[in-house]
Amino acid sequence: MENNKTYFLKSEWLGFRCWSMGDLVLAALLWGDIEVTRLIDAREQLREKQIREKLEQEILRQEEHGVQYWPVFRLKDGDFVGCCGLRPYDLSESIYEIGFHIGRAHWRNGYAFEAAQTVISHAFGSLGVCALFAGHNPANSASAALLTKLGFAYTHDEFYPPTGLNHPSYLLKNNSNEQ
Repeated sequence: MENNKTYFLKSEWLGFRCWSMGDLVLAALLWGDIEVTRLIDAREQLREKQIREKLEQEILRQEEHGVQYWPVFRLKDGDFVGCCGLRPYDLSESIYEIGFHIGRAHWRNGYAFEAAQTVISHAFGSLGVCALFAGHNPANSASAALLTKLGFAYTHDEFYPPTGLNHPSYLLKNNSNEQ
């Protein structure tokens, strides 16, 4: 069970904290599940070394940019749900990429929507980000529907090296920055 005092960000049902190397087991539960990664990474099932590298990248991103795809937990019982957060996309324009990876046991429970809404509020509020970019595998209709529900607008297709595919890509602007 997760200690909720470690959460830097909370929603009604979810708590967010930063990854550490002590989270390798959680990272393996998430990114070691081919059903979670098959639409975000073309390398088949990720091996322990690849999972460790992903975890190290998230930790480094937090150190360098103050953002990562943060691990997300249910507040009621501390159950690990997945991750949701930000990556730099175009820092010269203050645009970050939002992403979410939800563990299979938590699919279709509304957690991706709630986590993404929380991260959007954090990005546009506390961080003052101008816009958020998002993309998804062309075969991932659930992500397409979720991005539309969150208010993202399709802008173009963009090549995504980890899958080797052109991903439909979207933008959500921070309207509070407009005068």
